[in-house]
Amino acid sequence: MSSICREVVTLQLGHYSNFVGTHWWNLQDASLSYDPETPPSEIHSDVLFREGETLGGHVTYTPRLIAMDLKGSLRSLRQEGRLYDPGKDMSTVTWEGNLMLHEESPPEKNSFLEDLDKLDKGEILAIADFSSSSQAQCPAGSVSVDTVNSRLAQVQKGYKLEGSVKVWSDFLRIHLHPHTVSVIHQYNHDGETHRLEAFGQGEALLRGPVLEDLEDKLHFFVEECDYLQGFQVLCDLADGFAGLGSKVTEMLQDSYGGRGILTWGLAPVSHPNSTPVKDLYHLLNCALGTVHLASHSSFFCPLTLRGGLGRRPSSPTSFPYLNYDPSLWYHSSSVLALALDALTVSYRLRNNSVPMWQVADTLAVAGRKVVAAYGAVPFPMMHGSSLPDALSACTDAAPWKPLSACPEPGDGQCYSQWATLKGFQGQRLISSQAPGTKPPTPLHSLTSGEDVLASYIRFFYPTAPLALQLVSTPSKLTPPFPQIFSKSLDAQGFLQSQPPPSGSPAPVVSSVPIMTSLQSGPALNTWLSELHRGASAFDIRRMAPSFLSQGPELGDYKEALEQLGLLAQCYRDDSGGVTHSSSEEDY
Repeated sequence: MSSICREVVTLQLGHYSNFVGTHWWNLQDASLSYDPETPPSEIHSDVLFREGETLGGHVTYTPRLIAMDLKGSLRSLRQEGRLYDPGKDMSTVTWEGNLMLHEESPPEKNSFLEDLDKLDKGEILAIADFSSSSQAQCPAGSVSVDTVNSRLAQVQKGYKLEGSVKVWSDFLRIHLHPHTVSVIHQYNHDGETHRLEAFGQGEALLRGPVLEDLEDKLHFFVEECDYLQGFQVLCDLADGFAGLGSKVTEMLQDSYGGRGILTWGLAPVSHPNSTPVKDLYHLLNCALGTVHLASHSSFFCPLTLRGGLGRRPSSPTSFPYLNYDPSLWYHSSSVLALALDALTVSYRLRNNSVPMWQVADTLAVAGRKVVAAYGAVPFPMMHGSSLPDALSACTDAAPWKPLSACPEPGDGQCYSQWATLKGFQGQRLISSQAPGTKPPTPLHSLTSGEDVLASYIRFFYPTAPLALQLVSTPSKLTPPFPQIFSKSLDAQGFLQSQPPPSGSPAPVVSSVPIMTSLQSGPALNTWLSELHRGASAFDIRRMAPSFLSQGPELGDYKEALEQLGLLAQCYRDDSGGVTHSSSEEDY
């Protein structure tokens, strides 16, 4: 049981990746507490956060993060942040001639950002700061982060930001370090011109000032780490950031060999103002991005709620206890962030942590570096029940849904799997049957939570190597996380034993249990083959000649598609395995 902190540097490349990342960092921030009376958390926050000091001598606690986006994507967020702002002193101006001041109206802020400003100034709640990443600046005797969050919830029951979120900084609740945000000025976030739409455009970016800026930021965060375990990369997969990400991961692989590089390829359900040509670009970017990002990473996992990455996807992933709007990035990114909180927890634990390289080696076997994610968001567990009760209620299929546009295999074939249950705090992992009582299912006779979960999963995947992680700490939800949950859930995200009265308001859900699974198996053969067929089905020189205008060369493009086809072959099941059907007697 080692409590050594193995640091991680996070990179977010692209606007949707920053949407997911913002929700994800808000979740991490909500779990922080500086109350000395509180026992240490299971999750080691120093893995992701760094301690610093402002020019005024105040201690800060900010993400070890590099976030890249395009010009016009920040709105009210200053690129250098406000945490280390020395202030502006006009008394140093010595010009004695006439001055003309041109003042631009700042972007309008939503109600959440307005409250953040008031909290920063101490105008409401009488505290130093709402964001717990700045809570370390509060003087001794300040209220704890948990108290701050609960008092905010009492004052502001919830923010309805669905109509006001334009960019990811519109719901960012933490302070960022000045070395975090990197703006690419060559391309616009808004408008119809100078858009980063093609893979080759992104590849060509990583040179000159963009490369120098990234290297400076990387050196800043890496050189202060004592036990750097690696990098987690969130990269947009459907636009030009896929090309930029391929070059970034290649640079990380060359410069930091031996460190883990876990790359998550993000794609929204839909893009605003899309056209058939843009849809074609999205498909090509996904195809090229998958090949190159997988090649340069320890493993690569696409994350999306789309029904597929092709031009005619099926319906978005639905969850029985979520009421989210797939077309809203603010909503879909929140679901993926919850899943990512569980998917990444194994290498962030205080004790029994599994380093990134070991997670990757467990899953990426024999050159199969693409993995698929599945999640039960939230995990359907009745309040006051046990894990055997919850799992035995899911006899027909595992409770998770696709998070990578890759349908779960129906034949139980899987090369390797990593399953995580996070957030069962306060619930029983084993049955509490009285001695001499016949257990209702075999799961109820087992004596540890690990055995219960392993037995359940092996029923569906009888031959697959399985790694498990059980973490009691739930994902804590604080404003402005959207309230997208079913009325069937209580405030802790567990199923209520009795349905709420008709017409009653839904409880404000403050935490949720999550179950996730990372899998490598034959289902990825189908997924990769369909991506390969979709990208190879037309003559790019005739259908989308401008896609290759800034690279790659036609020969390199054809070679990448050939590599995608070969990658799909790595996942082909030649075992002749038979379908394993479930029956309640097996439980």
